[in-house]
Amino acid sequence: MKATDKLFAGSIPALYDRYLGPMIFEPYAQDLAHRMSGLRAGRVLEIAAGTGIVTRAMRRALPDTVEIVATDLNQPMLDYAAAIETLAGVTWRAADALVLPFGDASFDAVVCQFGVMFFPDRRAAYREALRVLKPGGKFLFDVWDKIEENHFTHIVTESVAALFPDDPPRFMERTPHGYFDKAVIEADLKAAGFGRIVIETVAKTSRAASHRDPAIGFCQGTPMRNEIEQRAPGRLDELTEVAAKALAARFGQGPIEAKIQAIVFEAAR
Repeated sequence: MKATDKLFAGSIPALYDRYLGPMIFEPYAQDLAHRMSGLRAGRVLEIAAGTGIVTRAMRRALPDTVEIVATDLNQPMLDYAAAIETLAGVTWRAADALVLPFGDASFDAVVCQFGVMFFPDRRAAYREALRVLKPGGKFLFDVWDKIEENHFTHIVTESVAALFPDDPPRFMERTPHGYFDKAVIEADLKAAGFGRIVIETVAKTSRAASHRDPAIGFCQGTPMRNEIEQRAPGRLDELTEVAAKALAARFGQGPIEAKIQAIVFEAAR
């Protein structure tokens, strides 16, 4: 992972939430919130909360007796999340997943949507999740499956990469879709001290209002933007249109839909 892979700043949070939120993150936010719905009281820690897509889904799914502490390393993402909507019983806090600022056994569950791929030391982050969990608590997270199983992402990545054959932008493949080997992830969880681990591959359908929405979302609403602007200053809109045309050639101009696929892990303390 490159240093810029974790840079979510400027207009990226707003574009991320507007375009990618409903298109690829909301379906799995609903899935995670449903898996948490049996919790009737206590505290939930969310790691890598981003713009609060899962936070809002959990707040709708869980009773008011459940407190949610939503954290992220990137303050601009949290600022954007907090500005969207006031959520009762939700605390927003900047925190590093590798060094969580919470006491031992202080949460009934730890949740993370598509964040563990960004951790520079995943086993250290898993040990921290285990540490803050109460006995019997669960760690619930998901990761994207390989990029070829996520069709919008794959087409956008390949269409832009073709323009830079000597140094293609590979953020999406390298980081969000770079940690999907079930055996590796299970081994990391066990090495961190987790016992019972349940793994499920979950395929869903991603929907977009037009062929331009995924192109804007990925090219301008993720750190892929940083890669494009480094290679082609002033040409972001032009390269976004190249990706949009590739999507239109495959799916039409919209509304369009395609397969997305993730892997969900549940590990118990």
